[in-house]
Amino acid sequence: MPVTAVIPARFGSTRFPGKPLHLIAGQSLIERTWRRCIACPALSRVIIATDDQRIMDAAAAFGAEAVLTSPDHPSGTDRLAEAAASDPHATHFINVQGDEPLISPALIGELAARLSADPGIGMITAVHPLHDPALQHDPNVVKAVLDTRGRALYFSRSPLPYQRNAVPGLPVYRHMGLYGFSRAFLQQFVAWPPSLLELTEGLEQLRALENGAAIHCVITDHDSPGIDTPEQAAQMEATLLAATPA
Repeated sequence: MPVTAVIPARFGSTRFPGKPLHLIAGQSLIERTWRRCIACPALSRVIIATDDQRIMDAAAAFGAEAVLTSPDHPSGTDRLAEAAASDPHATHFINVQGDEPLISPALIGELAARLSADPGIGMITAVHPLHDPALQHDPNVVKAVLDTRGRALYFSRSPLPYQRNAVPGLPVYRHMGLYGFSRAFLQQFVAWPPSLLELTEGLEQLRALENGAAIHCVITDHDSPGIDTPEQAAQMEATLLAATPA
């Protein structure tokens, strides 16, 4: 089944204006994310969806396909839905947030394969174990708890779950900026208005949970830190430069 990746890229981030075009070790954040996506052979197409002509121009310069979308979308998934209309042949879509410069092409492929193989999955995402106690209290790191079948119970910027008791073996997960949708579920998602929990936490996936939908989760050991602040961008640049041979 044709699977298209869409990378929503909004210029006017509150915490980090112009984030998609911020250079990290000489390459913009959006280009780094796009290059990880095009390395995934499971995708039939990769599209950058943006609200800003500057990002459109940058995408054209490094050879990416991009579409200009409305500046009024309340979430990246709403922007994805508009971009999806430009690809009527795709049956499924992967939403890769534009601030994931180290996202794993193999993980993208795993979500695409799960979506294609199981018509009962309307929405899927990825989580990885979170071991650093400091990050568990960082509101820029989104935490997730799952049920016994690997479906999301809740996502939060707060520590999750609250550990009143020390329970050996309790998993703590970080949610990754990666979603997969069937076309039908994507259309349903954007038909729902932004929910109260979504608006409170600033987490669009809560719209699905608040409307009773299931979000299937792939647990991975791949740690792909998102970039939410200029400080995190500087840390990422230092990491990449340290790993580059002299």
